[in-house]
Amino acid sequence: MAEKGKRRWPKRVVLGLLALVVLVAAYGTGLYFWAGSRLRTTDAFAPYEGRPDRGAGTDWLLIGSDSRSSLTPEQRKELHVGNDQGLNTDTIMVLHHGDSGPYLVSIPRDSYVAIPGHGKGKINSAYAIGGAPLLARTVEQATGLRLDHYGEVNFLGFVDVVDALGGVRICVPEGGLHDEKSGADFDAGCQRMDGVAALRYVRARYSDPEGDLGRVKRQRQLVSAVAEKAVSVPVLLPPWKLIPFLSASLDALTVDTDTGVGALARMGLAMEGLSSGSGATTTVPVASEPEIAGVGDVVVWDRGKADRLFEALRNDTPIPASGAN
Repeated sequence: MAEKGKRRWPKRVVLGLLALVVLVAAYGTGLYFWAGSRLRTTDAFAPYEGRPDRGAGTDWLLIGSDSRSSLTPEQRKELHVGNDQGLNTDTIMVLHHGDSGPYLVSIPRDSYVAIPGHGKGKINSAYAIGGAPLLARTVEQATGLRLDHYGEVNFLGFVDVVDALGGVRICVPEGGLHDEKSGADFDAGCQRMDGVAALRYVRARYSDPEGDLGRVKRQRQLVSAVAEKAVSVPVLLPPWKLIPFLSASLDALTVDTDTGVGALARMGLAMEGLSSGSGATTTVPVASEPEIAGVGDVVVWDRGKADRLFEALRNDTPIPASGAN
């Protein structure tokens, strides 16, 4: 273990210095201000009575929107996303970074929780009903965390980001992944995936014995792969690689009105830390997956374990060992 740590630290130092150089260069050349002018924002955190107190560290709500409104019929067919015109989210995660972490926590989209003003339902329906503000409030009330930042990536934007990186390397577990509905058709082993392939990989769930819980693991796997590639030397140094990647990322991203380029840079470094082995990734502990009349199959949290996980995030302390993977 000591030798592994020795081999890893030069890479971390180099990546940290490269990130610093990029930020300094951005100030000097106008790249920083260009990026700031390109940010798309939404008022994700509407004030409400009883909002949780601010905790230690920084907490992001990260979602992947599956809106098809901007996709052509050809793109919908290629991406295997269907023609649903509703506003939904396939991906809901909380990223925490501070003195402890970083930690990336997946919230299954079928989590059965209270949705303020709408009774109980699947957590992703909060986004369909009230967009980012209602989803953010629902997550805050369910977790007891006061969220600091919000980031949303859409379907097509996600594909463009991965393609701007020249694809990412993903290791498919034993048995492979074959899912007709998402278009996933991957044999086991490590392989390079372009944007379309990566989207198919993370959206598959019907052929996965773990269902939605297996999908959230693949989502975290892909987030780590993107973060690691994004801070690699071949992407950071050549401007003909860095600028297209930044442009695609900014086009794909929507953030809350108080988030700027500096906060995004810190979030990116936290993501890279995860891909380098720091912190941990996990899913909110699950107690059962019952079927509820009128709602369908849902995910019920193990409330005791979930509360201990959220308390650790709120206090910026190490998460319970049983909750990391």
